[in-house]
Amino acid sequence: MKARLRRIGLPYLLLLPALALELLIHLVPMAVGVAMSFKELTQFFIRDWNAAPWSGLANFRIAVDLDAPVGQALLRSFAVTCAFTVLAVGLSWLLGTVAAILMQDRFRGRGLLRTAFLVPYALPVYAAVITWSFMFQRDNGMVNHLLHDQLGLTADPPFWLIGDNSFAALVTVTVWRTFPFAFLILTAALQNVPRELYEAAAMDGAGIRQQIRRITLPSLRPVNQVLILVLFLWTFNDFNTPYVLFGRSVPEAADLISVHIYQASFVTWNFGAGSAMSVLLLLFLLVVTAAYLLVTSRRDRGPRKARGPRGRRPARV
Repeated sequence: MKARLRRIGLPYLLLLPALALELLIHLVPMAVGVAMSFKELTQFFIRDWNAAPWSGLANFRIAVDLDAPVGQALLRSFAVTCAFTVLAVGLSWLLGTVAAILMQDRFRGRGLLRTAFLVPYALPVYAAVITWSFMFQRDNGMVNHLLHDQLGLTADPPFWLIGDNSFAALVTVTVWRTFPFAFLILTAALQNVPRELYEAAAMDGAGIRQQIRRITLPSLRPVNQVLILVLFLWTFNDFNTPYVLFGRSVPEAADLISVHIYQASFVTWNFGAGSAMSVLLLLFLLVVTAAYLLVTSRRDRGPRKARGPRGRRPARV
């Protein structure tokens, strides 16, 4: 009996240090942030946070009040973040899928191209984004040199780090950094698709489009479900890219909600309001994640319900 208990309890004992670190690194700061959202924590109480008066749901009411400037600014930042996430995730997934499919066939230089695709993912985020910030400079940047000086696509060299063009610059940098991860995951997933399926489809007269539609995409569906969720969470919460690309003065067109919360907390010194916005963001991500997992799980169980026991189809009446 003791040997059995020891055998069963050993895995949990080995996991205990990791769980303790997870509690200290993630859960404790999260609980502190939630407690801060219920306090009127401003610059006057930085030295003693416990002395900040209790405000209840006042910070949340201010954040969601769409008739007030704070609520309007938060809603605008939320809309910008949603548009940015849809474009960045969609383009990253599309480029990763196309690259993974093209890299499946053997040809000379395939290993070199695969390595080149993974370079943006391997580079440190700060080094990569700072390089892009130099490339987006108006007067001597490589982007304007190509678009304006070489190709003549613009009448004047545009500003990329200020104004409305900052949104396009942010999406470009994010897609460049993110699509290699999608390419890596989808390339690994395609290794499990039997080549015999493509050979049989080709013998039956199926073209490349039909093979991708009928074989490749259905085979990648389980991986895509997880990949899209991970890309969504990473992109929606991205703080490093806009902060390093634009600095503390992020343009309104690229005002992501993560940077907006940072400015509400550390620029205006209203930590209570910033914590309330962070809690609202956490709740939104939890709801979206739960809804996404619920929809995808139901979609996976749908075809199985149409079958009888042991995977057999129900008999026709």
